[in-house]
Order: sequence, then structure tokens, then C-alpha cells
Amino acid sequence: MTPDAQNPKDSSREKPQEAYVLESRNRTIASLTLNRPEARNSLSLAMLDALHDAIIRLSEEPNIKVIILSARGSVFCAGHDLKELTAARSHSDRGRSFFDETMTKCSKVMQSIIASPKPVIASVQGTATAAGCQLVATCDLAIAAEHASFATPGVHIGLFCSTPMVALSRNVPRKKAMQMLLTGEMISASQAVEWGLLNQAVPMSELEPATIKMAELIASKPASTVKIGKEAFYKQAEMGLADAYDYAASVMTQNMLEQDAEEGIGAFIEKRTPNWQS
Repeated sequence: MTPDAQNPKDSSREKPQEAYVLESRNRTIASLTLNRPEARNSLSLAMLDALHDAIIRLSEEPNIKVIILSARGSVFCAGHDLKELTAARSHSDRGRSFFDETMTKCSKVMQSIIASPKPVIASVQGTATAAGCQLVATCDLAIAAEHASFATPGVHIGLFCSTPMVALSRNVPRKKAMQMLLTGEMISASQAVEWGLLNQAVPMSELEPATIKMAELIASKPASTVKIGKEAFYKQAEMGLADAYDYAASVMTQNMLEQDAEEGIGAFIEKRTPNWQS
């Protein structure tokens, strides 16, 4: 979390839930845009609810193949809404139940991205800190503008970024993750690429085209194969080597029986363009 996530004017209950996350579509690609620029897109409970609902809904839509996550304003996401969390300290339990609700909901949002059969691409136009950095790390792929920056600065305010640590430690080398978590220092987009937090860093003018290009490339693949592969990737990553190979072998066998695999292999052998069924 970061003090920048504080918002003295906005209340997360002031507008309809859907307004916190804008949605647009272009054929098989859906775009979700964080829409609290006046609060640096901090993750209030209402924002988390809206984002979770949108991801779950799009994950179940057969016509959508890829989800892009972007944000309005100069900041991608400044983490949790510290003003909202601080207000909960006036409750009889000093905010414990509200803190628990917020952190649990945030964890569910991150897990919904991983569990979605659709690849989720973060398109990062500005700073992403704390839970905002966690959001970038959680997405399957991430492209950022060259001026974007990233940090897990909770240590500065006495609140270690423990939940961001989960995503960060699974995406960057351990010592680099610890450096970010223990120092709270900002890293550049070029460092984020080098460390594995980002796939690409591009000039701001090229951010949207680069994201769309990647999304369209993935959307051109058979959805059934992408779904199988994404699920298998995250499952095997948590296993030991022998178990991972056993599991991956069983996935490959099942995948071979899918109609799209039969079509794709046949098309390759026959030197023709495959006609995907999904």
C-alpha cells in the first residue's frame, strides 16, 4: 500500500459499481479499464467488487478470447484505498472485519485472473504500486509504457506488502522480489522487463497498439488449447519436478484428443491453414 492511494474527496460508494471498471469489446477481445483516476485508481472495496465481477463474467463468455486490463489517468493503480481503510478504524473492532473483507476480496480478484481461461494482459500506462504492482504481476502478460514505474512500498508506512508479495515472488527472481519488498524503492519499466515483471516496455504512443497486437495474436489461437495451456501452466508451477512432468504428460494426452489438436496437426501435415473450432 502507498499513501498515494489516499483519496480525500472520493467515496467508493458514491457511484454505481460498474462505473469503477469500464468495459469495451472488439470482436474477441474485451478491455477492462480501471476508472478511479481521481483516486489514482486505488482499489477500494467497490472497485475490487466491480473488477472481480467483470473478470468472472468475461471468463464465462465463449466469444471472448483475451482480456486487456488498463487504467484511466496518469497512474495505473496506487494500491489499496488507505483513506477507506483508515476510516474503518472507527469501527468497534478497530477495522479488523473491514480489513479482512478487503484483503480477502483483493486475493479473490487476483485468483480470478489466474483461474480465468482467458489470458489477461495488463496494459500499464503509469505507476503501479503495492496492490497495483500485485495486479500487474498477477496478469498473465504485461506491457508498459517506458515511463511507467513499479514498487511495493508498504515498508515505508509500516505495512509490509504481504499479499503483493505472493504475485511478485512468483514472477521475479527471489532476491529481486525481496529487494522491492524490503526497500520499497521504485523500479523503472526497463528494470521490470529485465526482472520478469513485464514482457515489454514501449513508448507511450505504442502502448495500445502493442497490447492489441499481442491480444490479437493470442486470440488467433484455438481457445480450447489456450484454456488447457493456461490452467496447466499455473498448476505445474506449484508442483515438484516429477509430479509436474506426470501432470503435464496427462494434459498432453487429453489435449491430443481435442478436436482442435486433431485439426491443427492435420493441417500442419497437409500444409494448409487450420480451421479452429474454438
